[in-house]
Parts: sequence; C-alpha cells; structure tokens
Amino acid sequence: MTNPSIQRPAVAGMFYTGDPVQLNAEVRGFIAAGRQGAQGRGAANTGTGDGPSTHPRALIAPHAGYVFSGAVAGSAYAAIADDAARFDRVVLLGPAHRVPVRGLAASSASAFETPLGRVPVDQDEVERMLAAHPWISRLDAAFDNEHCIEVQLPFLQVLLERFSLVPLLVGAASAQQVAAILEPHWDRDATLIVISSDLSHYLDYASAQALDRKTSEAIRTLHPERLAPEQACGHDAIAGLLQLAAARGATGRVLDLRNSGDTAGPRDRVVGYGAYAFS
Repeated sequence: MTNPSIQRPAVAGMFYTGDPVQLNAEVRGFIAAGRQGAQGRGAANTGTGDGPSTHPRALIAPHAGYVFSGAVAGSAYAAIADDAARFDRVVLLGPAHRVPVRGLAASSASAFETPLGRVPVDQDEVERMLAAHPWISRLDAAFDNEHCIEVQLPFLQVLLERFSLVPLLVGAASAQQVAAILEPHWDRDATLIVISSDLSHYLDYASAQALDRKTSEAIRTLHPERLAPEQACGHDAIAGLLQLAAARGATGRVLDLRNSGDTAGPRDRVVGYGAYAFS
C-alpha cells in the first residue's frame, strides 16, 4: 500500500532519467562542469568577472529538462559544493505552473521522492509559516504534476548530506510577501534558499540573449523593480528574494547564462536559463 503523504516524482523519466545510478552520475557531472566553468561563463556574460560566491545564502536555478538546463543548474549548485554539508534545511520556492494559487501554496506531504530517495518535509516549519503568514495555505493539488520543485531535488540530494525541505509554490503574491517569508531563513546559517525559475520563453535566440542579459543585470544588482513577469516564470519569487537580499546588503552574482539554443534545441524559439548566487 502506498503512502498518500509522499509526493511522488512526476517527471522522472521525462525531465531527467529515472535510473538512480545514471541520475547520480549525470548530476555529479553537471556540478563538476559547473565548478570548472562557472567563473569563466560568468565573466563572459556579465562583463564583471562574476564567479561562484564563497558562502551563498541563496541560489536561483533553472527547472527545465536536464538536457536543456541541467548544465546551468549545475553552475548554480557548484557554488555551494565546497560547504554544502553545512545546510540542513532548504527553503525551495518555484512558480505554480498548473494550478492557480492565491498567495503561496504549501504541501501536506511528509516527504518528496525522486529516484535518489525521499527528502523529508519540515512540517513544523510549514506550520510556523502558515500561522505567521495568512497568504500561505495548503494546496496539495498545486504540487501534482508540478516539476519546478522536483527537478531541483536530485542536485540537493547529491550535494547535501541530510536535509529537510520546505517546498512552496508561488502564485499571485507580492515581492513583499515573499520577502517576509524568506527573511527568518536568511538569518539561519544552516538554511539554503533556492528559487526555481527559467528566464525568457520562446523568443528567437538573439532576442532571448538580449532580454536575459537585461534580466541578469537586474538580478545581479538586486533591482526587482527592473524585472517584468515575462522575463522569468519565477518572477514573483525572484523579486521577493532580491528585495530581501538588497535589504540585507547582499551581493548578487551571475554564475551562468545560456538558453536552450546553446544546450539542446533549435534557435528560433528558445528558453533562457540563468544561475545566480547571493551572499
């Protein structure tokens, strides 16, 4: 009999391989390549020499199929590879793609599962959030067939020794609401904040490059007011993180910036992917 409180993987075998041995190897390969190449790509894409930060408090990573965005996600997670063991909790926010959500949605699942195993959900922290923020509510239907949380987990499972998860899906929410949710977690050194988001969608290659560079500059310089919804599917979550990071005097870094025309796909309609760290 299956446990109804386990959030089963929805896109294993589609967005990434369902074979655990192969998945482990692929994710490690993405991270290893990110460690080698993120600094050079950051300098090329930003003109500022941005590379991996030493002790990030938060990351932004893409959530497409690994053949398209896995290498860019690897650049994000490479930024925490040297001290990943210090994290025992991950607060992971992504956009609600399939179900309309007012505010943010929390899950009642006790764990999220991937081919690499189960990640326990910190339901004590979820309960604290629900009590503190009326714009968060439990909505399990929003997590069904949702990929933005799931595709981040294998990277975290490979890097972190043991951790609990606080998964939230962002719907119609303000930057102020997201920042208020993230604020106490910024102050906890053992908590990693991850925003799951792709960038521009279905532009031609040159147009996507131009828009994604503009988006990356707004993210790097912590200016959420310079971001429009069409620049990133996780716009609201990113805006909240940038607002908080700016208030805390953080530094934003561009680690990687590519699109599906660079990784695996035609160049007439591409999706943008960026990797960013905040410390």
